[in-house]
Amino acid sequence: MKRSQPTPARVSWLLAALALVAGVLLNLFAPQPYTGLPLLAAAPLVAGAMLSFRAALVVVCTACVVSVGLDLERGRPATARYVDLAVVGLIGVLALAVNRLLRRQGRDLALARDVAEAVQRAVLPDPPGEVGPLAVAAGYTTAQAEARIGGDLYAVQETPYGVRMIIGDVRGKGLEAVAAVSVAIGAFRQEAEYAPTLAALVQRLDEAMARAAARAGPVTAGEGFTTAVLAQVSADGGALSLVNRGHPPPYLVHGGRLVRLDPTLPQLPLGMGLGDASAAGSAPVDVVRLPPGASLLLVTDGVTEARDARGTFYDPAVSRRMGRRFTEPEALVAALTRDVGHWTGEHHQDDMAILAVTRRRVLPLTAPGGTAPPRRHRP
Repeated sequence: MKRSQPTPARVSWLLAALALVAGVLLNLFAPQPYTGLPLLAAAPLVAGAMLSFRAALVVVCTACVVSVGLDLERGRPATARYVDLAVVGLIGVLALAVNRLLRRQGRDLALARDVAEAVQRAVLPDPPGEVGPLAVAAGYTTAQAEARIGGDLYAVQETPYGVRMIIGDVRGKGLEAVAAVSVAIGAFRQEAEYAPTLAALVQRLDEAMARAAARAGPVTAGEGFTTAVLAQVSADGGALSLVNRGHPPPYLVHGGRLVRLDPTLPQLPLGMGLGDASAAGSAPVDVVRLPPGASLLLVTDGVTEARDARGTFYDPAVSRRMGRRFTEPEALVAALTRDVGHWTGEHHQDDMAILAVTRRRVLPLTAPGGTAPPRRHRP
């Protein structure tokens, strides 16, 4: 039978009680001129910093009563009793003030975290569970529980040219990173509908990110970029096209195997403004087959740069826990999240975004009568 772990409140009460008991014992048995007054005064400080206001007030009153009782028991003069009571009482009042301040800061921090999480969800909503011939799942894990906002991004969208998706990582943290994420996601949502090819979509995203960086003002060399993988799955689900702009490669998951899809030609991240439009438009697109039941697994560097206690980087392709068959993308995302957590001991060094899409074996009708929806074009 498992023993229940002590709660923080119990530990706080225990520390305050130990300080009171130790102060009483020192007052009773310590040789003169030593007394337990410092420990009696420490009890309210512990309570003020770690307990609720009412509980701290109880400890403060108890410490004052104990101080007076000990002085009476030892026959100390009235002036000494008043001094000891004043010391314990003053420290108790300060402890209560600290308690109020900490509670107010805690409420402000909780409000800021809630606002940050709302911003994150507005900028980066969960993708739909099904898009075209694909089942979709995503996961987002922050490096710190207190930081609910980051620079990883993903999106999936059905377009006249197939299902298009992006996963990326903007440089930086906090609200500046979220601003860059909003630019990337907004540009992807808009241009994915009208760019005739995946290469053209990448070019338009590159231009949008470069314009956003220019509007933000001058930045030092190497800053203001976004690494990303853009993918397109054909309407029947059989063909997978990929463009990698300086991002960790995705994986093809099929038949209990993970195969890393390295780019044929490494390319620079988005938004660096170092290449011309013609070069970007003719960037090579890697095309692979996506068999029925196979999954495309896209990750950010929070996965590939996760390290264990010895500093070894995590590799999903060689992990024993990932070497099994996955029929649903939710199971794939959950398994990878657990495996990275086990590898790092739940100490994530960076935010971690995971996007998985699985080609369904049976395609539903896309419109009444089995006809495809009309294609949309830019006016």
